Amino acid sequence: MKYTDIIWDFNGTLLDDVRAGIDAVNDMLHRRGLATIDSVEQYREMFCFPIIEYYAKLGFDFEKEDYYAVLAPEWVALYLENYKHSTLTPGAEQTLQALAALGYTQTLLSATELQMLKGQLRDLGLEHYFCEVWGLDNIHAGGKIGAAKAWRAAHPDAKALFVGDSVHDWEVASAVGAECVLFCGGHQSKQTLSVCGCPLIDRLEQLAELLA
Repeated sequence: MKYTDIIWDFNGTLLDDVRAGIDAVNDMLHRRGLATIDSVEQYREMFCFPIIEYYAKLGFDFEKEDYYAVLAPEWVALYLENYKHSTLTPGAEQTLQALAALGYTQTLLSATELQMLKGQLRDLGLEHYFCEVWGLDNIHAGGKIGAAKAWRAAHPDAKALFVGDSVHDWEVASAVGAECVLFCGGHQSKQTLSVCGCPLIDRLEQLAELLA
């Protein structure tokens, strides 16, 4: 086996929560009289990390409202309401099962606040697939390179493959000397992801095919 560990992203990769994210931010934009996001395609072109830069693109005025104290908590509350209608990405659980059967150690590493992340995993019944779950100690979604470096320090000899749906996932993998595969059905467009130069998949089941 070329890899010992598969490091999964959560939002947009295993969890199909794109619509929940759009609906939450559109509610915020509407309340402020700002232009809303018209389509999934528009959203995928605008979305980026850190999330504060995405908010700036959307027109939020940080001089009027603080991102950390006002906007991020508001989004989380709205997202948690909308997320209840989200489902697993097609093929997600089958792929987790297939990789477990192949003997890979699977870890979840997300820019979501850790307790919120664990709650979502419990809701979805996925906890048992992961040896470890890494999240953030805040709701600001600034990025997860720090968490990845902490994971790497704990597993210096692991041969890891990161699986995500954003340019940031590729940046995270690169920061810890790992390879990356990106899923094109999440929060960023295939065109955006193509600049990373790593393998792209349109279905999660393709990952098991690649690693079998």
